[in-house]
Amino acid sequence: MLAMGADLVQAWRHPNATAVTRKRIIRAVLREIVVRVEKDEIRLALHWQGGDHTQLAVRKNRTGLHRWGAAPDIDDLICSLARQLPDRAIASLLNRLGKTTGRQNGWTQSRVCTFRNHRGIAVYQEGERVARGEYTLQEAAERLGMHPMTVLRMIRAGHLPATQYCKGTPWVIRQCDLERPDVQRCAKSTQRPISTVPGQLALAFSTT
Repeated sequence: MLAMGADLVQAWRHPNATAVTRKRIIRAVLREIVVRVEKDEIRLALHWQGGDHTQLAVRKNRTGLHRWGAAPDIDDLICSLARQLPDRAIASLLNRLGKTTGRQNGWTQSRVCTFRNHRGIAVYQEGERVARGEYTLQEAAERLGMHPMTVLRMIRAGHLPATQYCKGTPWVIRQCDLERPDVQRCAKSTQRPISTVPGQLALAFSTT
């Protein structure tokens, strides 16, 4: 016991140490803890037995954050997707990306709606993307008279500006970029005539 007392880490991590044991260790080695709240931080001064002091700073949780909170990137992701997709489509996309709720559940339309409402994120309105002059990959392909995969190749080659919040989310293409002369020329140069063979089928590829 005396040997372990000289090695606090060993005593703390010992496999037989319980929560009660660790509480007794803390009471034995700490004289007092002084806590101050400063803006968005909690500052602690640990006064150890023997006279040493340790300063710690912990960021306060924001309102609504708790142990069951979703991952930090979910806020920005849903905020971005809510300007492109309705709640049902957002839930489907989040599940495909492997994202879960704070309680490790899958996403549903109702859960996305609740998440938005708690954070004041407006619901998607049909036509709002077009009103902002933004198009999806499929819509841009239709406007250019091309296959979506051809448009995707233009994006990846840097011929057509487009943005994507993260891999797997929809591409956002601006109308002003679709109308650029260099984009129009590139689109015309890459167009290929569609086969007139009646038995030929069109294959749908993933464009994420």
